[in-house]
Amino acid sequence: MPAMFWAAGASVLLALAAAFADRRRRLRVDPDRVGFVDWRTVQMAALLATILLVSIGLHTQ
Repeated sequence: MPAMFWAAGASVLLALAAAFADRRRRLRVDPDRVGFVDWRTVQMAALLATILLVSIGLHTQ
């Protein structure tokens, strides 16, 4: 299995972790406790990376 697919799998896991973190941030009990990471941006970047890595992996096969 090429390394591109392993990297795509890692970026999918990152996107899932970012989705979970964004959900936790939206449902937090204390609204004054703000974070510094924009999890939606991280999730979108990880999904874009997944698409690119899968397409490169399929192209090189």
